[in-house]
Amino acid sequence: MVLLGTIVNGLLIIIGTLLGRFFHQIPQKMKDTVMYAIGLAVIVLGLQMGFKSQQFLIVILSLVIGAVIGEVIDLDAKLNSLGRWLEKKLGAKEGNTISQGFVTATLIFVIGAMGIIGALDSGIRQDHDVLYTKAIIDGFTSIILATTLGIGVIFSAIPVMVYQGAIALFATQINQIVPKALMNSFILEMTATGGIMIFAIGLNLIGIAKIRVANLLPGILVTAVLSWMVYFFNIPL
Repeated sequence: MVLLGTIVNGLLIIIGTLLGRFFHQIPQKMKDTVMYAIGLAVIVLGLQMGFKSQQFLIVILSLVIGAVIGEVIDLDAKLNSLGRWLEKKLGAKEGNTISQGFVTATLIFVIGAMGIIGALDSGIRQDHDVLYTKAIIDGFTSIILATTLGIGVIFSAIPVMVYQGAIALFATQINQIVPKALMNSFILEMTATGGIMIFAIGLNLIGIAKIRVANLLPGILVTAVLSWMVYFFNIPL
């Protein structure tokens, strides 16, 4: 089943969030400390991913061009609007935490190479091991996020399943069209670009900055375009 890994990933996010809600009544001071711990761990993860780039100019250009596109269409506002809509539908009993939980978890779970690699493996070889691994990581992460950010984390399962599911369904066509060397280069630079976005999420979580990370997301598509240009036109960077 092509979508099995994607479905398992979404289910573990949902289960993790529900488990995390059992711990929502922990003292506020403990929640704050846990949030700082999550933020610091996310920062380190982002740095590790960012250092994997072999053509850092692609990463810089992707972030800059992606930021311009993101600000023009204002993805951050749209994601937050969706989160606020969910709050209203659920009675907004948790203030703005539903929106914050949805946006933060979506960005953490969607950005990264495992989703793309795993979805391609699911679609091409019916091998779901990478997505199973990602599902376990996302499940434990959702437990932690749900204790501090609330039930909004559960809704991040929807964009995760849509995003990975679409890649899995079209994996065969992607594999036939995109040369392996180009795909490897894209994944490497996309990992680094996404890592810097994850680093920014960590800064937001510990309160150092308020970066509109969602507005950087078009940078992932820009990375694909730039990687294609460098590969086919043999541009030295």
